[in-house]
Amino acid sequence: MHTDLTVAEVLDTLRHAGLLDDAAVRDATVRAPAQRARLLRALVGGPVDRGAAPRVGAAEVVASLDLPRADAEGTLTEDAVMQTLARAHGLPWRRLDPLELDLELVTGALTRPFAQRHDCLVVDRDDEALVVALAEPRDAELRDNLERLTGKRVRPVLASKHDIRRIIREFYGFKRTVMAAEQEYGRSDDANLERLFRIKTDAEIDATDRHVVAAADFLLRHALEQRASDIHFEPKRQQGVVRFRIDGALHTVHTLPRPVVPPLTSRLKMMARMDIAERRRPQDGRIKLERDGTEIEMRVSTMPTAFGEKVVIRIFDPDTLLVDLDVLGFFPEQRQVWDAFLRRPHGIVLLTGPTGSGKTTTLYSSLKALAGPEVNITTIEDPIEMITEAFNQVQVDPRVEVTFSSALRTVLRQDPDIIMVGEIRDLETARHAVQAALTGHLVFSTLHTNDAPSAFTRLIDLGIEPFLVASTVCGVAAQRLVRKVCPHCATDRPLDDGELALLGIEAPEGERLAVREGAGCVECRGTGYRGRSGVFEILPVTPRIRHGVSQSLDAAQLMHRARREGMMTLHESALRKLALGETSLGEVFRTTTTAEEMA
Repeated sequence: MHTDLTVAEVLDTLRHAGLLDDAAVRDATVRAPAQRARLLRALVGGPVDRGAAPRVGAAEVVASLDLPRADAEGTLTEDAVMQTLARAHGLPWRRLDPLELDLELVTGALTRPFAQRHDCLVVDRDDEALVVALAEPRDAELRDNLERLTGKRVRPVLASKHDIRRIIREFYGFKRTVMAAEQEYGRSDDANLERLFRIKTDAEIDATDRHVVAAADFLLRHALEQRASDIHFEPKRQQGVVRFRIDGALHTVHTLPRPVVPPLTSRLKMMARMDIAERRRPQDGRIKLERDGTEIEMRVSTMPTAFGEKVVIRIFDPDTLLVDLDVLGFFPEQRQVWDAFLRRPHGIVLLTGPTGSGKTTTLYSSLKALAGPEVNITTIEDPIEMITEAFNQVQVDPRVEVTFSSALRTVLRQDPDIIMVGEIRDLETARHAVQAALTGHLVFSTLHTNDAPSAFTRLIDLGIEPFLVASTVCGVAAQRLVRKVCPHCATDRPLDDGELALLGIEAPEGERLAVREGAGCVECRGTGYRGRSGVFEILPVTPRIRHGVSQSLDAAQLMHRARREGMMTLHESALRKLALGETSLGEVFRTTTTAEEMA
């Protein structure tokens, strides 16, 4: 016999906790029966195992009503409801993070029908007990059944039903497809090659009998839901490892049985239009996915390793690659200078920084701001990061003699207004870029240098005459990405004397300077960071800078002049974000160096 909470009990608990006022309680009481019926219809229509009796809990009903909180902090969420119920019943509350759960433990402790029928999951264990996530705080009968079923003492924690069902759907579905794929290893996959792949819904994945295909879909869908920028499939001696890069840090997500790794690799290579028979040479390809009506680009790279082919997939979501310039991380005065670069009728604008520093996002977002029916924008890339109709994009392919240099030479005959060259790598490309700027075109490109002034010396080292560099380059920006402090767990921490000395600053007499740091929570997966922001060093070519370039001054001398004219260095820009509480002290020194160190 179930002892689920009633809607009235949940509402009464929320009212006593100060989250709902009397008017909201009366409104919820009236609307709850119809809302429960709607939720039940939606649940039965979803991917529920045959014979399961779905339960719609009172907390689920109340949370779905979008009730205004009495403390004026938005609407009442399911997490807020469950946390309040957990406190009221003396239970821990837990936000379920799929990246922190053990697939074998979750799927091996309970069968899927049992977990789905009772909305429960084993999420952790120790020598004495199993930690089980429940959606109902006082279901003693379920706890007794779990102890009899598992033979261990059960330590309950409360979690939202939405999280529990999501984990059941993802983990049990992925486990089933991987096991089936392991059994059928060696069977060929004769699917037709397509240019556009659509990520399947949960119901479609559950229904498929092509297990390797389903496993690939599960992993790609999971990566998108977790905001991953990269997916790593790494073969090891005894197993395969799947890792996601989220906010710049890698997280191990799943381990795969060794027999499943080759067919899963072949499936990904097929989707990327690669040669699935070639395993000895590196290959590059692309996957274009449709998910919930949005097309997402993925760049795929394979590389032979000691234990098989490693596959890395880079995700280019248009929502993160083509963004408004306001969200990139420019300070107001930096944004004014960058906008001045974009308004130039001709010249070269250079963006510098290492791989993964956000240069592509800045370039694409800037080109998007300039795009229009009256502007002809052509890009030359290796590879094309994300295909968009706003630009004319050219893929570099040395096999057919399409290089940066040859493509740029041809583009100049295509009546362009704005040209983006993915990277200036050699003298010939640099000369064509200079020629394009001299003939009235605005050229954007990238260089791999540590700071903005070094871009000038790099072009001169390639063989471009200093006076040509000075007369064509109108601006340079160096860029890095710093992780942002998680707003959900941010706390203030005073700096000690050693840290102040490292920063080269002194605290006012009798005061302690503090910085913001994330303590680690479920929202940031315990890292203390959530999201990233750009840090910029923007150098406009003023008459003094132009004269210095013409005189072949070195990077340190140009840096000295730029700072005297007010340029904010990468380190100073990062320190400013530190002072504003946007990033941490560790991120400042991880991503930037001081001007003295650069000199």
